[in-house]
Amino acid sequence: MKLALDHHYSPTIAEQLRSRGHDVVAAQERGWGQEDDESLLTLCSGEDRALLTNNVGDFSVIARRWAAEGRSHAGLIFTSDASMPRHRDTVGRYVTALDHMHRTHAVDNALRDRIDWL
Repeated sequence: MKLALDHHYSPTIAEQLRSRGHDVVAAQERGWGQEDDESLLTLCSGEDRALLTNNVGDFSVIARRWAAEGRSHAGLIFTSDASMPRHRDTVGRYVTALDHMHRTHAVDNALRDRIDWL
């Protein structure tokens, strides 16, 4: 599974996951931080990367519309600030949870057109 982190997440998460052998990029590292939501999902899909985001409302709408249009994405992984806050103290929680998800979904495109929650 290849993964991209939306611009709301620390690039440190991507760095630590790469050190564990995972193919992970952060939107900030790629210069994708200013992309609108649909453009970001298109970029991720072009690289067969699932996208980690907490922007559930917008990406759910895009995913439903894409499905109706017959378009595919590489997967969406949603988080909630209530259960997985995004700050320096939770980087380790994200790394552990995403490392586990990578090992569980090791096959490329394992999340194709799926929406999962972390």
